[in-house]
Amino acid sequence: MEEESLPEAFWAVSRRIREHARREMEPWGIAPSQFRALNMLLTHGEMRLSTLAEHLRIAPRSATEVVDDLQRRGLVERRPDPADRRATLVALTGPGRATGEGVRAARAAAGERLFAVLDDADRAELARILRRLAS
Repeated sequence: MEEESLPEAFWAVSRRIREHARREMEPWGIAPSQFRALNMLLTHGEMRLSTLAEHLRIAPRSATEVVDDLQRRGLVERRPDPADRRATLVALTGPGRATGEGVRAARAAAGERLFAVLDDADRAELARILRRLAS
């Protein structure tokens, strides 16, 4: 049997991580795009919708749709920007913060289980390689 190529192996692991992440988000009913927005707000705090779109590397219209969905669920709220009356800030609500933190913890635990087959040296080497590829 022929060994799969490095890119094929990478994509296989990537698919497995996405599948794990989807399963971990199911109890919250959160889509990956919604979690990414919640996670960005957890990390950086309230921000303008345009800034959120930039951080997520998506079109502002797509960010608006994600925020609309999260707002309907009571996970985020829009507030006037005190620095610019024409602008709107997006902020987490209490339930939004709890949901984001819960999903973040579940995903971290799933990642730990996935990488548990690697010893500390392999984990450190993989982390170094991935950071280099990401930069």
